[in-house]
Amino acid sequence: QSPDGKRLEGLSKQLDWDVRKIQRWFRHRRNQDKPTTLTKFCESMWRFTFYLSIFFYGIRFLWTAPWFWDTRQCWYNYPFQPLTSRLYYYYILELAFYWSLMFSQFTDIKRKDFLIMFVHHLATIGLITFSYMNNMVRVGTLVLCLHDASDFLLEAAKLANYAKYQRLCDAFFMLFGVVFIVTRLGIYPFWILNTTLFESWELIGPYPSWWLFNGLLITLQILHVIWSYLIIRTAYKALVRGKVSKDDRSDVESSSEEEDVTSNSTKGVFSTSSNGSNRVNGHVASGQWMEE
Repeated sequence: QSPDGKRLEGLSKQLDWDVRKIQRWFRHRRNQDKPTTLTKFCESMWRFTFYLSIFFYGIRFLWTAPWFWDTRQCWYNYPFQPLTSRLYYYYILELAFYWSLMFSQFTDIKRKDFLIMFVHHLATIGLITFSYMNNMVRVGTLVLCLHDASDFLLEAAKLANYAKYQRLCDAFFMLFGVVFIVTRLGIYPFWILNTTLFESWELIGPYPSWWLFNGLLITLQILHVIWSYLIIRTAYKALVRGKVSKDDRSDVESSSEEEDVTSNSTKGVFSTSSNGSNRVNGHVASGQWMEE
């Protein structure tokens, strides 16, 4: 798919083409193997539907739960806390979805944050499974609902981007950034980590699984900080350029036309991903945006 210099020179002599023309042909050929905008739109629509549905299910369920308003309730009478059917289905649906993301990650387009997402999925699946096995489902539901609060906004921004509604895409992305930072850097450490680290220690004391459980939660917080940095940088670029640009987690491959332009005139200005010969993640090159 990506021949080296010696191979390119050999093909140039055989075909009587210049090397640049051969490189362009290979880029076009690689782009043909990539998912279309419609495929990406359908994938984002599926995730948007799930995230939105599960978030409202979680809010409706937790609104009447006592531990939603008082996190100390997560540890009263632990571990002898009943597992209701609604709580059980909430957990099973979330676990099944994240397992699907774990497997589909290897078939999706390879992106720069592949390793970070892999660690995230491992930590999430580990947390869901571990908290269920240890009957820490009350605090587990808080973690799940908190993470779902911003995910559907990101998918909504992608849908608007693929549909070429740039202003709507920008609005959803900015809203996503605000909600993400507030929930992941504000509510999560001061509400979730506070109860798992300090309130649980005070009410039930430390135990062997306590260390592993909090280790996984802290791992998630480290990932939150990394993603928040990327989001803030993308938002800053958006303010400078007047539109949302793609973030650093985009596809690794660059599009044909844009590579030609950057190599000839503005090389180094863009570092883009492709979804065809002249589009970047479903949007024209001048309005490029992010793909998770």
